[in-house]
Order: sequence, then C-alpha cells, then structure tokens
Amino acid sequence: MSVVRIHRYRVGAGQLDELLAKRAILIDGIRGANPGLTETRLTRLEDGSYLDTWRWDSAEQMLTAIGASQDFPLVAATMGLTADATAETGDIIDER
Repeated sequence: MSVVRIHRYRVGAGQLDELLAKRAILIDGIRGANPGLTETRLTRLEDGSYLDTWRWDSAEQMLTAIGASQDFPLVAATMGLTADATAETGDIIDER
C-alpha cells in the first residue's frame, strides 16, 4: 500500500529559490538510493506555509529512506532553510 509523508513548513524571506534548488538535488539523491519514492509535490498554502508531500510505494521503503537520511548532509542543509517544520505519515486508502 502506498504511503505519503507530509511535511509542513515555512520558508524564510528570499530563500525559496535556494530551497527549491536544494530540494531538487535532495529528491534526486534520495530517489537514486531509494527507488520507492514515486512522487513529490510542493504546495504553497494561502497562509504562506508549504506542504511538501512525498509518496512512497510502501511504508518499509519510506522508513528505510528516513533512516538513511541521517547520513545525507543535504537533508540538514535543505531543512535549515525552513521554520516551524512538522511531519505526518499516512496510508493512501482511496484515489480517483
């Protein structure tokens, strides 16, 4: 069953372009090491915060990638551009 990991955060003024560049490199690196990452989507919300949704083929693949992210320096560099970060995980139960 597919799962999503949803990150909500804010980005500092003038840092969005840098975040987008680092995020793209980060996603490529994680996909290269973890082929279960099937989709990512960044959404700017009305309040100025962002939802960063990462879809995985399985919870096992996602958890493996999260564990391996400890050794991926770009994770800290990318998340260092954010504030008020939270994350939630959920199973996809219906799609149309």
